[in-house]
Amino acid sequence: MNVLLTGGAGYIGSHVARVLAAAGHGCVVYDNLANGHAQAVSAPLVEADVADGQTLRRAIRDHHIDAVIHLAAFIEAGESVQDPGKYFHNNTIIGLTLLDAMRDEGVSRMVFSSTAAVYGLPKHLPIEETDRLEPVNPYGASKLCVEYVLRGYAEAHGMGFVSLRYFNVAGADPAGGIGEDHEPETHLIPLALQAALGRRDGVEIFGDDYDTPDGTCIRDYVHVMDLAEAHVLAMDAIRPGAFEAYNLGNGEGFSVRQVIETCRQVTRRPIAARIAPRRSGDPPHLVASSARAMAELKWRPRYAELATIVAHAWAWHSSHPDGYA
Repeated sequence: MNVLLTGGAGYIGSHVARVLAAAGHGCVVYDNLANGHAQAVSAPLVEADVADGQTLRRAIRDHHIDAVIHLAAFIEAGESVQDPGKYFHNNTIIGLTLLDAMRDEGVSRMVFSSTAAVYGLPKHLPIEETDRLEPVNPYGASKLCVEYVLRGYAEAHGMGFVSLRYFNVAGADPAGGIGEDHEPETHLIPLALQAALGRRDGVEIFGDDYDTPDGTCIRDYVHVMDLAEAHVLAMDAIRPGAFEAYNLGNGEGFSVRQVIETCRQVTRRPIAARIAPRRSGDPPHLVASSARAMAELKWRPRYAELATIVAHAWAWHSSHPDGYA
């Protein structure tokens, strides 16, 4: 298939593009490069915003698009609390522009980049797709709004959608050349690795008094290449008139202290850590059940060990200390 990959110049998108190519699909990256990097793009690039419906429709027609993988979004939960309008406008309202362009141009298949944030504070672990959807920040709510819209479009227009609810994504393509480069950086593993490189003076641990074995939050980490593989499998599983959602995680949780210690072991360098106040809305545990993705998509993570995820991320950061710059 010919796939339009929105946000394809970003961290996850650049890895999805590689997996699409390896699977024999054509790929066109559609990205405004506000947060993405042209250097990460390995496919034809349309530099434009999803809000530009005219350019979007032209790209779909000119490149004979068969399916869309929609990754373009703002993703910082903390920022969404401070500026909810930014998130609902970009993640939800502009998403409607894409859906209408797809419908009008006869493209009926989409894989949607969703998030574990749609669950909010889980009532039990591991989290399953049938659990209650109660986001606690506008970022999660903006993604959940899109999921409801997708259900409506599936029923009304016969379009098919798969929503992939990501947990913590980390690592880099072991083949090299692409990796994580955000400005500002907010994710724990790259922050710890930047500290190992001497690019920052340490990392903050937001709360050490949670009801967990070492007092710090526990999160589920999934390798970015395993996540990318799931998008290709999901695209092949889309059914007309249907909406399906799948968790993508490792099924195993690691505390903040465990992650930092693993970064120290992999890099063999000191990484200072200091305790900071809790962040509002941070649940103590977030661990996914990906049993449904494994059963229905036949998804099998290849890089499940935390040390492997960190090692691949370290290979990228140590060879690209300034990112794509």
